[in-house]
Amino acid sequence: MLLAVDAGNTNIVFGIHDGQNWIHEWRYETVPVRNQIEYEMFLRLNFLESNLGLDTIDRIVVSSVVPQLNDVLSNFSKPLFDREPLLVGPKLYEHLPLVTGNPHEIGTDLIANAMAAHVLYEGNVIVVDFGTALTFTIVNESGKIEGVNIAPGLKTAIAALVGNTAQLPEVPLELPDSAIGKNTTHAIQAGVLWGYVGMVEGMLERVKKEFDKPVKVVATGGLSSILHPLHDQFDDVNRHLTLEGLRLISETI
Repeated sequence: MLLAVDAGNTNIVFGIHDGQNWIHEWRYETVPVRNQIEYEMFLRLNFLESNLGLDTIDRIVVSSVVPQLNDVLSNFSKPLFDREPLLVGPKLYEHLPLVTGNPHEIGTDLIANAMAAHVLYEGNVIVVDFGTALTFTIVNESGKIEGVNIAPGLKTAIAALVGNTAQLPEVPLELPDSAIGKNTTHAIQAGVLWGYVGMVEGMLERVKKEFDKPVKVVATGGLSSILHPLHDQFDDVNRHLTLEGLRLISETI
């Protein structure tokens, strides 16, 4: 079985793939000061609760966009699984069916998204990833990453709004029925969430016009289900897209 680790700025996602499906997914809050032992204990507990043996893991692949975690994520697997992880990075990209003009600038999570989009959906694809950042990755039918757009993610936008204003409360990420706020909570939800609906619609329209070729749109990320009015904009919503990309990278290298 495969253990895929996707370390983002908000959460670290650990996924277990049994060769057919993703059978387990665990999230651990990203805290760079945690040491290796804490990650080992987290995984031991989850393996135990899931009735999985540590010896069932024969491959490990890691993507990290948090440099402070790289050493820990490089070393945690040896004591647990007696295996070295495959760390996704620029040195591996030449072995993938992808082309990028800025291999040292693009995040490994976006490479994983592009890999999954190119292999699973073929043709030209725009991947919209609703994470800590809202990203749009454009991959052409040949596997060339044409470009990436990055905006603050939903939680990031709300946290910035609340953190920089004196009287605005934290609010749940729930899309209200009306875009016209009737109270403070409703006003923030309407402004941010309906604002993001408009931003995604506008960005997709502009990118499609500039790209000027038939293109599929695939959404992923933990927050992809919140903005449900956007779902008619997407050809697919695949919450495991990044993990799938890591799996495909591990099978290619």
